[in-house]
Amino acid sequence: MSEEHEREYPYPISLLEERIGYVFHEKNLVKTALTHSSYANEARGDLSSNERMEFFGDSVLSLVVSEYLFESYDSMQEGELTRIRSRLVCEDALAEYAEKIELGDFLLLGHGEEKNNGRHRKSTISDAMEALLCAVYMDDEDAGGDGKTAMSRVIMPFIKEELEKISGNTEYFDYKTLLQQVVQQGGNETLEYTVVGQSGPDHDKTFAVTVKLNSNVVGHGTGRSKRSAEQMAAKEALELFGIDVAG
Repeated sequence: MSEEHEREYPYPISLLEERIGYVFHEKNLVKTALTHSSYANEARGDLSSNERMEFFGDSVLSLVVSEYLFESYDSMQEGELTRIRSRLVCEDALAEYAEKIELGDFLLLGHGEEKNNGRHRKSTISDAMEALLCAVYMDDEDAGGDGKTAMSRVIMPFIKEELEKISGNTEYFDYKTLLQQVVQQGGNETLEYTVVGQSGPDHDKTFAVTVKLNSNVVGHGTGRSKRSAEQMAAKEALELFGIDVAG
């Protein structure tokens, strides 16, 4: 990659390094990760954009998240794992991670992209986040590491925070099914969900539910619907049984 074109960053790269907790040995890697194709095209030189790094970062991120979910949720089936992973690495999630470190402020953008609010466009900053993760991976690998460990240190705090946010969302976590699978391993066991209370007006009720295993209460839950309250009760029961469901 030629350095004939002088890249002028809005903020020093050292500030970005501070925010992600990683210092690059090879600065050209992070410089490329921060270079949007619109800027590279306007430079009209041998200046690389972050598009190839985005491709690689996407693949490695999927591997890191898959490995974490596989090890953390050993009772979860393939379908659920796939849905959760998709949520954690989708464009919306990546853009959210990027916004938390204000990644858009560090990007090199062409004039048109700059005028069209490219620093906050989801597609632009989510792609840049993938490219940045690629840069961390490649830089650490070049320095003698395995790449994946350093990248995991950068991204996993965001992944775990997102997991916590969606932990009560039954679109991704079906605690009732998981609890049923766990209970069935013990033989002839019986689960029973009971609504033990409700409050609030008809249009905004909150339900309280208990789940019993062979007549013994093993979990409590509340929610805006009976279904969500049952899911939360099942979640508490799984935690009681020592099954990690919080990521």
